[in-house]
Amino acid sequence: MTAVPRRALLSCSNKAGLVEFARRLVELGFELVSTGGTRTALQQAGLPVTDIADYTGFPEMMDGRLKTLHPKVHGGLLGRLDHPDDVAAMQAHGILPFELVVVNLYPFAETIARPGVTVEQAIEQIDIGGPSMVRAAAKNHARVAVVTSPAQYERVLAELEQGGASAELRRELAGAAFELTARYDRAIADYFAGLHNKETEAVDFPSRLQLSFERRALLRYGENPHQRAAFYAEPAPAASTLAAAEVLHGKELSYNNLLDLDAALQIIREFAAPAAVVIKHNNPCGCAVANTLAEAYDRADAGDPVSAFGSILGFNRPVDRDTADQLCVPGRFIEAIIAPDYLPEAFQVLTSRPKWKANVRLLRCPALLEPRPIGMDYRRITGGLLVQDRDDAADPQTEWRVVTPRHPTPEELADLQFAWKVCKHVKSNAVLFAKQQMVVGVGAGQMSRLDAAYMASHKAGDRARGAVCASDAFFPFRDGIDQIAQAGITAVIQPGGSKKDEEVIAACQEHRVAMIFTGRRHFRH
Repeated sequence: MTAVPRRALLSCSNKAGLVEFARRLVELGFELVSTGGTRTALQQAGLPVTDIADYTGFPEMMDGRLKTLHPKVHGGLLGRLDHPDDVAAMQAHGILPFELVVVNLYPFAETIARPGVTVEQAIEQIDIGGPSMVRAAAKNHARVAVVTSPAQYERVLAELEQGGASAELRRELAGAAFELTARYDRAIADYFAGLHNKETEAVDFPSRLQLSFERRALLRYGENPHQRAAFYAEPAPAASTLAAAEVLHGKELSYNNLLDLDAALQIIREFAAPAAVVIKHNNPCGCAVANTLAEAYDRADAGDPVSAFGSILGFNRPVDRDTADQLCVPGRFIEAIIAPDYLPEAFQVLTSRPKWKANVRLLRCPALLEPRPIGMDYRRITGGLLVQDRDDAADPQTEWRVVTPRHPTPEELADLQFAWKVCKHVKSNAVLFAKQQMVVGVGAGQMSRLDAAYMASHKAGDRARGAVCASDAFFPFRDGIDQIAQAGITAVIQPGGSKKDEEVIAACQEHRVAMIFTGRRHFRH
C-alpha cells in the first residue's frame, strides 16, 4: 500500500461546524465515510459520502445500536501500515485504512440532566460504537488522527493543509480522546450507582469516588508565593456558581481571590433585599441589607472599615452608578467584586478611575441568586478526601424556639434572622453581632467561644449596645453570655444542645437577654 488514499470516517452526535469541516476535508482530497444522521447531514449539504453499510456490506440495524462494530471499520483504524502482516490482512479482507476519524459521543450526561428522563431513555444514550472507534483510533495514533470535539477542527485542518497531522498533534488528540471516554464512562457508572442508591435507600456516597474537573487556568501561585496552583472547574458548572462567572475587567485572579469570591457569592445569595458583603480571609468582616445597594455597601463597609482595606465584595443586585461612586471613595482599596451585573454608567466609572483602571477584578454572575443543584463539598486531607452534603439548605424557622421568658421584639427578631444567615458563613468558633440589618462585630476562627465573644465585643465597641448576637454552635458555659451581655447585646440566637443549656438560659434571664434555639449547628472549619 504505497499510495494510500486520504480517507476520513465521520460519526457525530454534535454536528456543530461539521459540514464546513467535512467540506474542507473534501477539498483536501479526503474520501468521506459516514453513518446514519451524520451521513444524511453531509449528503444534504451536497458532499460526496459513502454510507458505512456500503463499505462494510453489513446493514445498520437494531435502531442504530449496531452499525460500526465491524472488522472493516476497526481494522481500518487499528491496522499498522508499517507491519507487513497487518497490511496483508487488510488486503485479504478488503479493509481500507482511515487517516482521520471524527467522532463525538451520544449526549448521555446532557440526557440524564433533563427532568423526567426515564432509565430506558438514558440507556439508549449510552454510546457503544463511538467509544470503540475513539479508543481504537487513539491507540493507533501513530497513524490515525482522532477528532472528538468541534473545538479541534481548525487546528486539525491547519495541519492537514500542510500535508498531514503531526505526530505531536496526533498524540495530543489521542490524550483528549481517552480523557473523553474516561469521563463518559464515569458519568454512566455514576448514573447507575445513583439508581442503586435510590433502590436501596442508601446515602448518595458511592463505594468508589471518581471526580472529573477541567483546568481553567494556571495561577501565579497558591495561598503563598512558594506554592504552585491552578483553577479547575466542573465540566458543566451550574450558572449560579463562581466557576460560571465571567471576568469583565481587571488583573488575573489569584488563588486567594477565588476563595474569597466564592465566600462572597455564598453569603450574598442568602438575601432577597439589596445586600452587600465585605470579605477578608474567607470571613465576612461586614455585611448589610438596605433599601438601595449603595446604602447596603456603605453600611457593610462601616461594619469594620479597618479590615475592609484590600477586601473582596459581593452584591446581589447589578452595581449602579451610586454604588460605583461609593466604591471609588478615596482611601478604599478593593481587590475584586462579584455581582449579577454592572449597569453601563457604573462600569464606566469603575473601569476609568486611575486606581481601578487596570487592577480591580470585576466578575459578573447573572444567575447568582438562582438555586444551585444539591451537591457535595470535598476537602482534601493527607491520603484521602472528606465528602459531605453542602450546607446550603435554609434553616426552617418552624424549628426555632424561644427559650427565655422574654421574647425578642420584632426589631430584634429581624436582626437575629439576618445575623443567623451571615454567621453560618463565619469560620468557627464564630460569634457575630448585628444591629439594624448590619454586621457590627465578628469573632471568627477562635479556639474558644468565649474568645470569639470577646473579639466580637471588641470589634463592635459601643455599637454592641442594643445589638443582637448569633453563635454558630452552642455556648458551653454562661461566661460567653456574660461577656456579650456586658457588651450590650439584648438578644441571642444559637443552636442549643449543650449540657449547660439551663445555666446559659439562666444567665440570659439574669441579663434580660432574649434567646432563640434553632436546633441546627453551622460549624465551618
